[in-house]
Amino acid sequence: MQKPARGRILEAAHELMLTIGLARATTKEIAKAAGCSEAALYKHFASKEELFVSVLKERLPQLNPLLEELVARPGSRSVEENLVEIARGAARFYEQSFPIAASLYAETQLRNRHEAAMREMGTGPHMPILGLERYLHAEQKAGRIAADADTFAAASLLLGACAQRSFAYDADGSHPPPPVDEFATALVRTLLKGIS
Repeated sequence: MQKPARGRILEAAHELMLTIGLARATTKEIAKAAGCSEAALYKHFASKEELFVSVLKERLPQLNPLLEELVARPGSRSVEENLVEIARGAARFYEQSFPIAASLYAETQLRNRHEAAMREMGTGPHMPILGLERYLHAEQKAGRIAADADTFAAASLLLGACAQRSFAYDADGSHPPPPVDEFATALVRTLLKGIS
């Protein structure tokens, strides 16, 4: 039994965005790889940007649902356990999303069009930072993080480090990034020394 067209389009878009980059993955090529017409693609997605956001939301490890869950229940588990889980998910997300999005930054027009579409859809790369800040603020109100800690800076540092890990390799392979679990634990313990 064949998958519904929307699922095939998402799979094809994900594969092409990973292999040839977002800039070169045209809707025509995505539709062809999905075995449908370009008109069928546009029945499910209003634009290439909407398709890109759908790939990020539906095909890559998710951060926002975890952050929303943690904001709703601050005080559950330790702050360290929660942040390590967030750091693991973020590191995996950025590891998979950067190869897709990297081509955006090579073309100014494409980047500007993409950023305008993200604003219109109410999304963008700042959303996980804001979600993590909300979680940290909830923990701060619960007294588990220092009252004077800058929760926005802490969220930016944690997620920025997770994003940077995607590029943290040596060309000769002598300094690959540490395994995700090791990286997440060390990062969070270091961050908590500053905000606990």
